[in-house]
Amino acid sequence: MSIMSVPKAPRVWQLAERRYRLIGTQCLKCGRVFISSRRVCPRCGSIDLRDIELPRRGKIYSYTLVRNPPVEREKYGPYIIAIIELENGCKLTAEIVDCSLEEIDIGTEVEAVFRRIGEEDKSGVIYYGCKFRPVK
Repeated sequence: MSIMSVPKAPRVWQLAERRYRLIGTQCLKCGRVFISSRRVCPRCGSIDLRDIELPRRGKIYSYTLVRNPPVEREKYGPYIIAIIELENGCKLTAEIVDCSLEEIDIGTEVEAVFRRIGEEDKSGVIYYGCKFRPVK
């Protein structure tokens, strides 16, 4: 069996560390923190970067109710999507769960929770990740 014939792990496993934890990248030269993985700092050009765990709490910066979800999410709609400003100032987009639209507003404090995200098409592999809910 050649290395080319070895099946690739499902994408869900390739992204597991970042999906199951809030991991960002910090530039050790300028200190800037990014939500996504980086190899080069777009601010200062440094390649001296490290992965860091991001805060699990933040506030709703903006939000919307998705009434007409894409085909692959039809059975989950309608749902709330928000831009979350984490405690360190980074912003990310995430689904808001465990509440109704009336319970949230700009500035509502939220925390990351572990929830089902979806499943891979043909393999049926269910994958989980972080969503956010209001802090009670």
